[in-house]
Amino acid sequence: MAERLRLGVNIDHVATVRNARGGALPDPVRAAHRAIAAGADGITAHLREDRRHIRDADMVRLAAELTKPLNFEMAATDEMLALAKRLKPHAACLVPEKREERTTEGGLDVVGQEAQLAPRIAQLRSAGCRVSLFIEPDEAPIAMAAKLGAPVVELHTGSWCHAVADGETAKAAAEFQRLANGAAYAAKLGLEVHAGHGLDYDTARQLAGVSAFVEFNIGHFLIGEAIFIGLEAAIGRMRQAMDEGRGATR
Repeated sequence: MAERLRLGVNIDHVATVRNARGGALPDPVRAAHRAIAAGADGITAHLREDRRHIRDADMVRLAAELTKPLNFEMAATDEMLALAKRLKPHAACLVPEKREERTTEGGLDVVGQEAQLAPRIAQLRSAGCRVSLFIEPDEAPIAMAAKLGAPVVELHTGSWCHAVADGETAKAAAEFQRLANGAAYAAKLGLEVHAGHGLDYDTARQLAGVSAFVEFNIGHFLIGEAIFIGLEAAIGRMRQAMDEGRGATR
């Protein structure tokens, strides 16, 4: 069993609220500091190509001010690569990105993009960034991640979380097993295994029982909960859910 499961808090949607009105408030960097004070083990921010939420100036401030690791979610483009090499965040998580999508939909096609990804991963690692690949929990992309030299994979939990939310019991069970099998396979290959997308208190508690997972990255749900109970309370409840799930299998 892994030790205490880490919680990374994604602050993108604090910036979404700010950008809906314009101006500087609410400040996502302030939210990052509050999240860390509440027990977050790291902060995730996705600088999209269209800058729909996080902006370049946010990334600069986060890199300069944070006392915990910064996970820079980014498309595998020359522009993002240059910025990551300049800011040198603790981690760079390569994700798929389509301008028309509302959120990241599915994992990165690492098998089909091996030639394009290999030099970018090498450059990020040379710059001192821990590279993570956001992928589907299947053997082919996991094996390719290991081949490409990425030390970390983040398994896409969206299909499972959507099935749970929609009450599709059989599909949810199959997707959970897919995640558990994928995590075990990744760990067997020597990869550090993270998870993210669509997790809430209940799904995080359940997934925490899979020992191969080391870190969860959660954003939208926590920012939504913060509207009603406050960011610190939401993070505290998530931390409790994760600890309960991990402890239940000991």
